[in-house]
Amino acid sequence: MSGLDATGLSVSWRGTIAVRLLDLTVPAGSVVAVTGPSGAGKSSLLWALARALRPAVATVTGTVRVGGAAVADRDEAARCGMVLVPQRNGLTASLTAHESVLVSLLAIGVTAPEAARRVEEALGRVGLTGSEHHLVDQLSGGQQQRVAMARALALRPEVLLADESTSELDAGNRGMVLAALHEEAARGAAVVLATHDPEAAADTAAVLALDAGTATWERTA
Repeated sequence: MSGLDATGLSVSWRGTIAVRLLDLTVPAGSVVAVTGPSGAGKSSLLWALARALRPAVATVTGTVRVGGAAVADRDEAARCGMVLVPQRNGLTASLTAHESVLVSLLAIGVTAPEAARRVEEALGRVGLTGSEHHLVDQLSGGQQQRVAMARALALRPEVLLADESTSELDAGNRGMVLAALHEEAARGAAVVLATHDPEAAADTAAVLALDAGTATWERTA
């Protein structure tokens, strides 16, 4: 599996700096938490790492590497096995939970039988067995959050970027999702979890605190 490295990463939105000259290393097999108050730059950082920010709206400088290979754009990030779970989930309301996970697998060429197996497994890992055929817009916010996580898990990422992926969950489901993230790390993935929840950050290998774009390591591995 491949680790994640960022060097000199900066993000600005129409002149407002969101992330300032950040260096970040997430070894394969580890979970790093990014903490900070609302507006601190957590989402900007994860979207920049995923190369998912459009030049028309944000300026991103610095380098991102996965397994030593430079990642210049969103397509390269996807080919390197980088998967972003956005804070707003990015789900299509008219699809079912099953279809939401299945479509992403078929799009990368996974065979239909294997895709169906992965969908069932991923939804089960986040406690959604029995809700597979519910439409996204019939699900609660917390259930939608778990569908988005299941979609990422099914892709078996090399790098998993999770943006506030436990924010709408009760204690039981939060624990289930956090366990799944740590299982991905145990499988060899590099995992970055942006969170304002100290409990979610407590069991990670390292904690990077953001405040107005400036990063400080609160704890390192």
